[in-house]
Amino acid sequence: MTPYCMGKADIGVVGLGVMGQSLALNLAGHGYKVAVYNRNRERTDEFVNGPARGKDIAGTYSWQELANALQLPRRVLLMVKAGPPVDAVIDELLDVLEPGDAIMDGGNSHFRETIRRNNRLTEHGVHYLGVGISGGEEGALKGPSIMPGGDKEAWDLVQEPLTAIAAKVGDEPCCTYLGSGGVGHFVKTVHNGIEYGDMQLISEAYFIMQELLGMQAGEISQVFESWNGGELESYLIEITADILSRIDKETGRPLVDVILDKAEQKGTGKWTAQEAMELGVPAPTIAEAVFARALSSLKEERALAAAKLDGPKQPFEGDKSRFLEDLKQALYLSKICSYAQGFAVLKEASRTYGWNLPLGEVALIWRGGCIIRAGFLNEISSAFQRNPELSNLLLDPYFEKAIRVGQASWRRVVATAVAAGIPVPGFGSALFYYDGYRRERLPANLIQAQRDYFGAHTYRRIDKTGSFHTNWI
Repeated sequence: MTPYCMGKADIGVVGLGVMGQSLALNLAGHGYKVAVYNRNRERTDEFVNGPARGKDIAGTYSWQELANALQLPRRVLLMVKAGPPVDAVIDELLDVLEPGDAIMDGGNSHFRETIRRNNRLTEHGVHYLGVGISGGEEGALKGPSIMPGGDKEAWDLVQEPLTAIAAKVGDEPCCTYLGSGGVGHFVKTVHNGIEYGDMQLISEAYFIMQELLGMQAGEISQVFESWNGGELESYLIEITADILSRIDKETGRPLVDVILDKAEQKGTGKWTAQEAMELGVPAPTIAEAVFARALSSLKEERALAAAKLDGPKQPFEGDKSRFLEDLKQALYLSKICSYAQGFAVLKEASRTYGWNLPLGEVALIWRGGCIIRAGFLNEISSAFQRNPELSNLLLDPYFEKAIRVGQASWRRVVATAVAAGIPVPGFGSALFYYDGYRRERLPANLIQAQRDYFGAHTYRRIDKTGSFHTNWI
């Protein structure tokens, strides 16, 4: 070990990508001695001799050396790519760890994989924690939102360092134990699904301003900057204003205008949509955000289609300032629906998997450090404090009033965009979700009749109990 890390280390960090390095520096900055390991020896050398120089961070170059460097019981944080690499690292660690040690997986692992790994490690007496971490490089370095779930014994071992490095809102850390099994990674997955929805909605607002109102990036930046001072205050609105203000040094054009319109994805948004379907929870705005990225990836096909397929090109003729206020309301209400869908997924998953998930506390730990941090998360937390059994955020008085006040604006924006041929799958799906949720009667009676007609699936009646079948042919 390097001489500036005297004695045994408090915690080990495996994986020295951007997030791993930032978390190691964060831990050291809070007074913890850190031992780091990376399978690429050169990466370890570059880190300990570069950003970590002079700090209580020591490089190790074998699994045994890492184990020997750590205090007992050992605490090891994995920051490696999700999937098989996590299992490969666990295999190596099991050869050098002892019963009572704890492993934390801080990557974007699927919650079912976390449950499997937890069960496996329990057989070896090693504690396991699936730790959702959000905030990107800056959050990891200065304080992320941390979502731990798994062994309570593991949490007891790592609570102090994880709480110390988490973001703080006032004196409250954005980190709390969420329960057993894979709940930590599940909550992080849904966080990312909501993030997908949020980003799609913001991009649609930008596109409407650009395509319909003919606004330039700098003007749109100023709009987002002003919106960040009200109910839309959030990290994503803040960075959007910054992005739109940047000028490309090579061309002198707004940087956003020279970025190719193909959005990539790593899969967590897709996982949220898939799990919503498995649980039978409608989450159309999150799903549409995933599909919108998939559609954006068809750049070459879209270029061909643009030359062949026709659509309206209706110029805007209304009051621009009034429409911008409508757009602000549409974005806010769509955002409420997107979060409502995400929390509905969390609520049903908690019931299905027996997690007893504290939804109000989830909202609190998302207030700082994470990508979807926003001012109105305080209102979400308050909603669940008022009614822990709240089935949907739309039924809370605060959000019900917000939608009652702004929905005329919301409808005008969606109608105007549709008339102008501007795709708004996020705004539209959020509005249709609201309209579907508020209707006592939907056309599903016809669907059930069709199912009974071709498949004898039976139906229920409004005037009798039991299941019925009609011989339609």
